[in-house]
Amino acid sequence: MNVFDVISLFGGLAMFLYGMRLMGNSLKEGSSGTLKKAMERVTNSAWKAFFLGLGVTAIIQSSTATIVITSGLVGAGILTLHQSLGIIIGANVGTTITGQIIRLLDVDSSATAWLSIFKPSTLAPLALIIAIIILMSNGFGGKIKDSDIYGNILMGFGILFSGLLSMTSAVDNLSATGIFDRMFSSLSTNPLLGYLLGVLVSFILQSSSATVGILQAISVSGALSFASVYPVIVGIYLGDCVTTAIVCSIGAKADPKRVGIVHILFNLAETVLVFAGVFIAHRAGWLSGIWSRPITSGGIANMNTIFKLSTAVLLFPCLNLFEKMSLKIVKDDKEKEWKYQTLVDGLNPQFFNTPALAFRSCNEALRTMLELSHASIDKALVMLTEFDEDVYQQIRDDEDSIDRLCDRVNHYLVQMSPHLMTDGNIRIFNEYTQACTEFERLGDHAMNVAQYARTLHKNEYQLSAAGKAELKVMTDAINEVLDTTTDAFEKKDLKSARSVEPIEEVIDDLGDAMKENHLKRLRSGKCNVYTGAVFLDLLIDLERISDCCSNIAIAMVERVSNTTVHAHEYTEELHQGNDEYFNTLYNKYHEEYMGRLAVANKVEGD
Repeated sequence: MNVFDVISLFGGLAMFLYGMRLMGNSLKEGSSGTLKKAMERVTNSAWKAFFLGLGVTAIIQSSTATIVITSGLVGAGILTLHQSLGIIIGANVGTTITGQIIRLLDVDSSATAWLSIFKPSTLAPLALIIAIIILMSNGFGGKIKDSDIYGNILMGFGILFSGLLSMTSAVDNLSATGIFDRMFSSLSTNPLLGYLLGVLVSFILQSSSATVGILQAISVSGALSFASVYPVIVGIYLGDCVTTAIVCSIGAKADPKRVGIVHILFNLAETVLVFAGVFIAHRAGWLSGIWSRPITSGGIANMNTIFKLSTAVLLFPCLNLFEKMSLKIVKDDKEKEWKYQTLVDGLNPQFFNTPALAFRSCNEALRTMLELSHASIDKALVMLTEFDEDVYQQIRDDEDSIDRLCDRVNHYLVQMSPHLMTDGNIRIFNEYTQACTEFERLGDHAMNVAQYARTLHKNEYQLSAAGKAELKVMTDAINEVLDTTTDAFEKKDLKSARSVEPIEEVIDDLGDAMKENHLKRLRSGKCNVYTGAVFLDLLIDLERISDCCSNIAIAMVERVSNTTVHAHEYTEELHQGNDEYFNTLYNKYHEEYMGRLAVANKVEGD
């Protein structure tokens, strides 16, 4: 046996595995938005879920990834355990697509000219050439959106088939030594040994598709037969699903763990059915024509597909039984103490390779932070005139929840950042990072306003009539900028985002005017020093609330318009008066709120 052929064999295997990983990760990255929309539309129809699982796995070339994503969606509360069952079985069938692609190894030199294009020896260099042109030209000067993803998909495809060609070449040389004949001849008479080999190899490689691909490469030696291969393929099913179950269980709650358990139960049942079916068919003589004959790459792919598809059809009526068994194996979690725990559970690292799903989980948490902050500010503003201790405690509890959510979202975004490959995803990352910080600050300002209200109440301080009237004008403006910011963030609305800065500028004008009016009241004795100090501090926090809204809106403008926006330059350009939209809105809000402020300042002759 030539040691250099062995090195070539394992070198080809390394290329094959790397190419599969590169192509799979790039496919997941490029299709994550589609996956997000598809997963969210799952209904209680098990057949729709089945075809979804099949389709998603065919796209991303990994049943493990599909089931892990499904487990994460169950943990996030987007899917129920029952809805996930059809996806699990569909993913098992979808994984056979990879083998059908690899069967292109069977295309030989005698093929017609048009069919020769699909020979791996032609496809591999073509894919690599196109990939390197796309990557080095940066998508032909930016003409191809997300060019890095498409380039990496083609590069992975080319490396995968180059690895296969290297493996098959090494196998051809090694087959002359009889090593594969000796290795696999014993498997024909010892199915248990083949089964355990399939379990071990797929568990180590963590990919059923890769393991089947290796068998397809070895098939060129002529040493593999139906009798020696089928137990290995059945063993692959269990080895792959054990890996999946482990990944699904790491740090997960009960239902995500059950997804992994259902996958194992299904594959164990699949194993029993295949072995029983093959035993009966062999005894009946139905397999005599192929039992000991050499099997090709296409034959292995077809065998895998038939096993998967037939057992899926037979076991489909047993879905509820698998669900009930998983409920008995994995007990329910204890009652959750924190009502936002589900949002935190949705921040699952299993989504990192499908950024759209990861960002969806972040968006849910961020929207909750914004809702809590907005509601807390509303309550705190009301308490300036009608203090309620119970409401104060609720604001404090919600502020604690906002802080906890902020910590988890920030940590999740930091973990996610190395997995982002496209400019679009990086822009979303930047927006969410900014938004998380600003939403947490809004919660802090709400708490500050509530404390000012408490101070006024405890010390029995009273604002002057004019001060209260002016404050009503300011709070209305604050509510308007918060509502506009909320619309911009929740609807990804560029128009709303651009509408924030004019209101923010008017709020600054209101603050300056209110401070000046307040100082006049202090000098005339219409307001005492202690109340005045609280009033001035309150104005600072209200202006900072509008500043937070401005920062959020600018991040939104950058994300939605796909341009790089620097906050200082953006606001400076608007204030120069060259933006008609800004000027129109600013004049509108300025006339409305400054007019109301002038009326409020004259209340009771102040």
